[in-house]
Amino acid sequence: SVREWYKGKNVLLSGGTGFMGKVLVEKLLRSCSNIGTIYIICRSKRGLTPAQRIADFAKIPLFGPLLKENPKALQKIVAVEGDITEEDLGLKPEVRLELQQKVNVIFHAAASLKLEAGLKEATAFNLKGTLRMLDLALGIKNLEAFLHLSTAFCHCEEDVLEEKLYEPIYNPHDILRAMDWMNDKMIEVITPKLLDRHPNCYTFTKRLAESLVAEYGSKLPLTVVRPSVVVPSMKEPLRGWVDSLNGPIGVMAAAGKGVLRSMLCKPDYRAELIPVDVAINSIVTLAYKRATMQTNEVPTYNLSSSKTVPLIWGDLVDIGRDIIRKYPYDAGLWYPGGTMRTNPYIHAIFVFLCQTIPAYLIDFIMLLTRNKRFMVRIQNRISLGMELLQYFTMRQWNFKNEQFISAFKSLNPEEQEIFFLPLSDVDVSQLIKDAILGSRIYCLKEPIESLPRARKHLKWLYWLDKISQLCLVLLFAWMLISYFPVLRQFVNIITPDFAASRMMHKVTKTA
Repeated sequence: SVREWYKGKNVLLSGGTGFMGKVLVEKLLRSCSNIGTIYIICRSKRGLTPAQRIADFAKIPLFGPLLKENPKALQKIVAVEGDITEEDLGLKPEVRLELQQKVNVIFHAAASLKLEAGLKEATAFNLKGTLRMLDLALGIKNLEAFLHLSTAFCHCEEDVLEEKLYEPIYNPHDILRAMDWMNDKMIEVITPKLLDRHPNCYTFTKRLAESLVAEYGSKLPLTVVRPSVVVPSMKEPLRGWVDSLNGPIGVMAAAGKGVLRSMLCKPDYRAELIPVDVAINSIVTLAYKRATMQTNEVPTYNLSSSKTVPLIWGDLVDIGRDIIRKYPYDAGLWYPGGTMRTNPYIHAIFVFLCQTIPAYLIDFIMLLTRNKRFMVRIQNRISLGMELLQYFTMRQWNFKNEQFISAFKSLNPEEQEIFFLPLSDVDVSQLIKDAILGSRIYCLKEPIESLPRARKHLKWLYWLDKISQLCLVLLFAWMLISYFPVLRQFVNIITPDFAASRMMHKVTKTA
C-alpha cells in the first residue's frame, strides 16, 4: 500500500514553505506517520533562518489537527539551508553528501509563481532550479521516485493536452546560456518572440523545464504532475484552507470587498480548478506509483477535476456572489457586485468608470483628510492581476486525465478514502462557501465572530448602492433632457398634463 511504501522513506522537498508544499508536508506526516525524515530546502527570509521558518509551521492553523493528535510530528522535518537559484542549490558539501546518502523520494515543487515575472527571473527559478535538482538527484544512491510539479497550462499551443511529454519548442540549454550573457534590454526585446502563444514567462519556463526532465528520463525514476488552478482545500485537514489570494480566490475577495466590478471571462467555459488537498493526495500516490514502475519513460499526469466535477465560470461567479452576500467580508468599500464580460472594450469602459475613477476619488478624499492613500495602488494591483488571469478565463481548456483517474482507481478501497479524489456527487456550493470563508479567516484574518458586524455594514452598502444608482439614472436623464431639445419639449408637454390630472384628482376627491 501507499502508506507501507512510505514507511521509513526519507523525502527531500523543494518549495516546502509554499502553499502546496505545506499541505504536502502535513499530509505526509498525518497519513504516512511512519515516514522517515522530511528534508525541506529553504532559504532565510525576512530575518528568519530556515530552521525558524520551519519551526513556525507550529503556528499555522493547517498543522493544528496534526499537532493535536501528535505533538511531536514536526520533529521529523529537517530544514536544509539552500536556494534553487544558487549554484549547487546553495548546499554545503556535507549537507549535499547527507542528502545523496539518505534520500529516497524527491518532490520538486519550488518555482516562481509570479505571472508578471520577467524571463530572467522565471528562468532562474523554474528552469535552472529544476536542472540543479536533477543534477543533485543523479548523485542520490537510493532514489526511488522524483516527482516534478509542473502546470497544466504550460502547453498553451495545444488544443488538447495529453498526458505525455511534448517535443521542446526550444532547446532549454540554449535559453539558459542566453540568460547568462544577455543584458536586461536584450532579454526584454526577445521575450515576446520567444513566448509566442504563451501568455507569460511562467508557463513558458515551466514548459521548458518539462523538456529538461525528459532528458533525464533514462537516468532517473521521474514523473511529471500537472495540476490545473489550485484552490482552497476541500475537506482536510481544514475546510477552505488557503494562505494566498492568488487566482480565483483573489477575484472573489476583490469582488466581495466591492473593488472589482468587471472581469473578462467566458461564463460558459469550464473552470479548470482542483482543491489543494485533492492535488496533494494525488501527488503522494503518484510518487508511489512511479517507484513501483519499471520503465525509462516519464509518466505524466494532468491533475484536473473538470471532467469529473464540471463547473463553468458563470456558475462559479453566480454561486460565489450569493455566498459572499450571506457571509460578507469585513469593511467592504462597496456592495459586492460586478459582471463578467466578453467584450474587451466594454470591459475597459466599466473598469474606468466603476473602478479607476472611484479609486482616485477615494485617494483624493484620503489626501484631504491627511490619511494614507491606498486605493489607486490596490486598483493597479487588481488590474495587473486581472490582465494576467484573463488569458485563462477567456479560453476553453481541454485536459485529458484518464491516467490520473486510473492511478487513483488502482488504490485499494481504504486508501481511496485516505487519498480521496472526488469523482462525483460534489457539493459545489459548499466547496465555494468553504473557499470564501477560508480566504476570509486564513488570508484576510477576519474572524468568523465578525460576521454580524459585516452583515450590518453590507446592508448599509446595499442602500448606498441603490441610492447611488438612482442618482446616476436621474443625472443621466437630466443630461439627456438638457442636451436634446426634442426630449425637453416632450417633457414639457407631459408635465402640464400630469400636473393638471393631479389637480383634477384632488378637486374630485374634495368634492
